[in-house]
Amino acid sequence: MRRAFRLVVAVVALAGTLAGARAEVPEVRLSKQYGLPYLPFMVMEQFALLEKQAEKSGFALKVSWTTLSNATAMMDAILSGQMDFITPGVPTLATMWDKTAGTPNEIRALSAVQSMPYVLVTRADHIKSIRDFSEKDRIALPAVKLTGHAIALQMAAAREWGREHYDRLDAITISLSHPDATAALLAGKGEINAHFASSPFYYIELATPGVHKVLHSYEVAGGRHTNGVLMASKKFYDANPKICAAVVAALDEANAFIKANPRKAAEIYIAMAKEKRSTLDEMEKMVSDPDVDYTTTPINVMKFVEFMNLAGTVKRKPSSWKDLFFPIAYERPGS
Repeated sequence: MRRAFRLVVAVVALAGTLAGARAEVPEVRLSKQYGLPYLPFMVMEQFALLEKQAEKSGFALKVSWTTLSNATAMMDAILSGQMDFITPGVPTLATMWDKTAGTPNEIRALSAVQSMPYVLVTRADHIKSIRDFSEKDRIALPAVKLTGHAIALQMAAAREWGREHYDRLDAITISLSHPDATAALLAGKGEINAHFASSPFYYIELATPGVHKVLHSYEVAGGRHTNGVLMASKKFYDANPKICAAVVAALDEANAFIKANPRKAAEIYIAMAKEKRSTLDEMEKMVSDPDVDYTTTPINVMKFVEFMNLAGTVKRKPSSWKDLFFPIAYERPGS
C-alpha cells in the first residue's frame, strides 16, 4: 500500500514537473527594425545566442525573427498576438503602457537595448536650425507623433517656441522607414528635404555633399538616452519567466560582444543588412562611436515620458522608470 502510494506521489510529481516544463512556449517571435540600433539582435540571431541561453537553462527554444518598418507595425504585431517581443523606442513604450496598464494586455519593457542618438539632417542650405523649417519642407521619420525621433522633435519645438507649441513641426513630418527616407533625401528630388535619422543612416547622409546636421537628440534630452527597448506583454512575461530571462541574458551577451569586437560586429551588420554604401572601416567607426553605448540599462527614459505627459500625449504619469519595466530590470541603475 505504502509502495503504491509512493508510486502515485512520484507519478504526480513527475507530471507536475513535465507540466511545468511545458508551461513555457516552445517558440518565440521577435521583431526588429532597420539600422544599427538593432545590431544586438543581429548578433543574437547570427550566433543563436537566445537558443544557447535557453539550452543553458535546460530547455529547447525555437526563435523566429521578423524585421518591421516602424513602431506602429510593432504595436499592431504584439497586440494582435503575432509577436512575443518587440523593440521600439521609449515613446512607443510609454504610449502602450499608458493605454494597457492594469489590463490583461498590459505592455512593459524588460530592458533597454542600447543608448544611441537621433540626428536631424537636411539637404536644404537655408535650414540651419529648426526655426528655419517652413510649411514647404518635409521631415521624414519612422512614424509621426510616436517614435523617439518624433518626440525629440517635439521637445526641440517646445524648447524653441514654448511648451504650448510642442507640435508646431508635426504637420511637416512624414512616416518613412529609414532606408526609404535616406534614399528620398539623397535623391535630391521630391518633397522630402530632411530626415530625423538613426545610425548608420545619418552617417551615410552626412557623408554626402550638401547634407548637414540640424539637431542632435542628446541636445534636447540633456545627455545620453535609451534609443530602443525590449517589450512584451505582462501575460507573456508571467507565463514565460525562463524565456524572458534568457532573452535579456542573450541581449547582454550580444552587447558585450559588440563592445569587445566592434569590427566583427560591423561585418555582421554589413552582411545581414546588405549594406553596400559603407566600407567595413566606416561601419566599424560607427559601431565604436563614443555617442553609442550598447547597454541594457534604461537611460533618461523619464525625460521622454515626462515630456509626453506634460504635452498630454500620455495621460498616466509613472512615478519612476520602473513603472514602465518588469521586475527583471529593477536591479539596473536606470533613469
